[in-house]
Amino acid sequence: MGRLKMAIFASHGGSNLQSIIDGCKIGVINGEVSVVISNNGNSISLGRAQKENIPYYHMSNKVFGDEDKLDDAMVDILEQHSVNLIVLAGYMKILGHKVLRKYKGRILNIHPALLPKYGGKGMYGRYVHEAVLKGGEKVTGVTIHLVDEEYDSGAIINQCQVKVEENDTVETLASRVLGREHTFYVETLKMISEGQIKLWS
Repeated sequence: MGRLKMAIFASHGGSNLQSIIDGCKIGVINGEVSVVISNNGNSISLGRAQKENIPYYHMSNKVFGDEDKLDDAMVDILEQHSVNLIVLAGYMKILGHKVLRKYKGRILNIHPALLPKYGGKGMYGRYVHEAVLKGGEKVTGVTIHLVDEEYDSGAIINQCQVKVEENDTVETLASRVLGREHTFYVETLKMISEGQIKLWS
């Protein structure tokens, strides 16, 4: 598979971004975070990138005016930084058609449940965990999947389970699943960088 040159897209806190940066720094992942992109100018993820001396960009309709210009600008930035894998880490926006087409099969997202259950439009953050608890599930987990034009519908790359405890609240379950996300994204990217999971030849 070769060395990963990743673009991380994050909208808010970027805790998964930090885990990936750290995984690259200690050599667990054969790769680097080449660029960080956020649709939120106040995102903590941009501050994390700045602290790590990683190029970062606020890219949104507020900056570029419309979706087509934003889409074109994103492709330009990704090409400038020789990106070969896009990693969505809490990115709360649909990617443009040009980015999706150019990087088809090379865009990953992480979802805080075991897809295909509890996925789709509106299923993010606490809404997922609320639905899991309401559904009486004994087990939830983390799914890493390819991204296409529809929410949470791309091919599943890797999954792991997280037990639902009897006394779980939305907050306790969310915290435990997020903790597992941090390690699981790194484990999966390690497998991709070592060729154990093949996204491209």
